Amino acid sequence: MRSMFMQMVVQHMRNRRYAKRTIELYCRWIVSYIRFNKNTHPAEMGDKEVELFLSYLVNTKDVAPATQASALNALAFLYRDVLESPLSLDLNFVASRRQAKLPVVLTQDEVASLLTQIPAHLKLPVSLLYGSGLRLMEAVRLRVKDIDFDYNAIRIWDGKGGKHRVVTLACELKPGLTRQISLVESYLAADLNNPKYSGVYLPHRLRVKYPNAPKELGWQYLFPSARLSVDPENKQIRRHHIDESSIQKAIRNTAKACHIKKKVTPHTLRHSFATHLLQAGADIRTVQTQLGHADVKTTQIYTHVLQQGAQGVVSPLSRVLK
Repeated sequence: MRSMFMQMVVQHMRNRRYAKRTIELYCRWIVSYIRFNKNTHPAEMGDKEVELFLSYLVNTKDVAPATQASALNALAFLYRDVLESPLSLDLNFVASRRQAKLPVVLTQDEVASLLTQIPAHLKLPVSLLYGSGLRLMEAVRLRVKDIDFDYNAIRIWDGKGGKHRVVTLACELKPGLTRQISLVESYLAADLNNPKYSGVYLPHRLRVKYPNAPKELGWQYLFPSARLSVDPENKQIRRHHIDESSIQKAIRNTAKACHIKKKVTPHTLRHSFATHLLQAGADIRTVQTQLGHADVKTTQIYTHVLQQGAQGVVSPLSRVLK
């Protein structure tokens, strides 16, 4: 059970239409910060305690720069929007400078093996992770209307950083997507006969703009849960998307069954998509656009992968053994 203070923080974020994931993440960091300071109320603390906490994350926990930035964002929100006492813009803490790891990339044969053995009911979303370079949450949050069969494209709305983009759709997935949409249609028909059904979840601004959308086919999740659930925001009955953890577990177990020795996660398929596009001669700017990277420097990490070994430096041993 959350404390009264944390319940107030959650409600504050809900009132400002923060995403469910953001609320959960910010709450974890705020609770960690409070516990680090021996359960002192945040209103009794400020810049000094935040600096010590952020430095602790690096010095003791060795977190990555993105993780430390996430903690800072949560605490900045807490002090600015909830406590109305903004943190200083000149916080003095130890910044994480941990070297970014090169992404793990599968070979095309490994991808083929994984897709062949993945559980049938998850093959389509997993195929989209690789075939369109989607992030895991982008895949599970797809709506029926986001699939553009005419232009072989998928529209991603509010991706990382709130950005929209259009990505490629493999023609080979069209039959499976057509069947999946038929399944969604059958779920919707059954749900509409349920007097307690309130329609699919929509962000507040869309709910207001399109009042009928929650019960229209186009707005339904492409990969719906098999069960109805209660919306924690307003206690209404809805059909949510499948849980992302089922995909994570399936990929992990299937990779093991395929005897792939690399650490394979859903994001590995996105890394593989980018690397294989570059291997096939795609322009790095095109790959940047497909991935939704704001800076091409982020995309260039995949060129480093390609420059390893035979595609970069030729080992002198190869010449000796000729």
